[in-house]
Amino acid sequence: MSRQRRLVVLISGSGTNLQALIDACASNALPRTEISLVFSNRKAAYGLTRATQASPAIPTAYLSLQSYLKTHGSEATRDDYDEVVAWRVRQEKPDLVVLAGWMHILGEKFLDIMDGKKGDASGQEIATRAIPVINLHPALPGAFDGANALQRAYDAFQRGEITKTGVMVHRVVQEVDRGEPVVVRQIEYREGEAQESFEKRLHETEWQVIVEATRKVLEEVAPSADTDGYCS
Repeated sequence: MSRQRRLVVLISGSGTNLQALIDACASNALPRTEISLVFSNRKAAYGLTRATQASPAIPTAYLSLQSYLKTHGSEATRDDYDEVVAWRVRQEKPDLVVLAGWMHILGEKFLDIMDGKKGDASGQEIATRAIPVINLHPALPGAFDGANALQRAYDAFQRGEITKTGVMVHRVVQEVDRGEPVVVRQIEYREGEAQESFEKRLHETEWQVIVEATRKVLEEVAPSADTDGYCS
């Protein structure tokens, strides 16, 4: 029998994309898959509530960049924060890390730790097993990288510059939203359609794409040796 696959999901907001993953883990959409941790950089993120209300409840963790810097003094840096987040993620021994509405650009330290290229704080070497990281982004590859992509694309449509946009899940690299696409879906704009209606269509596409991409990447990686966790 195949081992349970383990996910760590990073969020910052309401967690609708997280909910799509929770629902998929409870069905055949993501068979033999569990979410072992939901991590947020915002304390008020409703996605944390979604995790604790899942059946069974999914463990959660919270740490914001601002609170970390305040606690650790003037010498603490954004890179230090990224490193702390990375080690907390690796503690779960996940097969895959999914950024599902995570509103913080993760730097080189985080990616090096996920790739197994950096030792821990005591100077000891970690296991070399790389953990893939994927990110959901509401735009087509090479278009509207970074924050507020949905609004920037809609504004471009209003100006007559584009007729379609899309949603992609890509592998996370240092260049923001420039990693290799895993799944891409185009979405046509409709003349006269209210922005709220368009956004609803886009979000529904996101829920499909994030599950499809998660399943695809999990099929490519060997399961973690540690199978303890919480099924969602």
